[in-house]
Amino acid sequence: MNTVTESSGSAMNQMANEFLTFRLGSEEYGIEILKVQEIRGYDAITQIANAPEFIKGVVNLRGIIVPIIDMRIKFRLGNATYDQFTVVIILNVAGRVMGIVVDGVSDVITLGLEQMRPAPGLGAVIDTEYIMGLGTVDERMLILIDIEKMMSSSDMGLIEQSLN
Repeated sequence: MNTVTESSGSAMNQMANEFLTFRLGSEEYGIEILKVQEIRGYDAITQIANAPEFIKGVVNLRGIIVPIIDMRIKFRLGNATYDQFTVVIILNVAGRVMGIVVDGVSDVITLGLEQMRPAPGLGAVIDTEYIMGLGTVDERMLILIDIEKMMSSSDMGLIEQSLN
């Protein structure tokens, strides 16, 4: 009985350890591939009055109105510049479709448990609330983001908070 549980558990671990990597400035980040719906070029976005600064606006994606969040602004990484490498990653998080603007998408990588480390405790200096940990691949260091936790946080206001 235990072997079945262990093998299905390791299969789950394998699935959860695939990350889409993207760049913001000089840093590389990773988000769970299962949350990614598609990757699109950055094109016209309709701005929304009185939206928080990090919400660039919305796009119409095949009849669905999708809010677009600029991750560089959200993480306070300076001014975002949009060029031919800028992409929008369309996510499906908690049943809600939304997009994030990033400087570029790198690749999809699978991280073994030995390649993942918990986020270091940086105290009040850096908000690590949305960081799942750090991943290492050869010489690369990835900041792994808990995108579902970030998008469903109250300061984003994008996903209804449950009353539980």
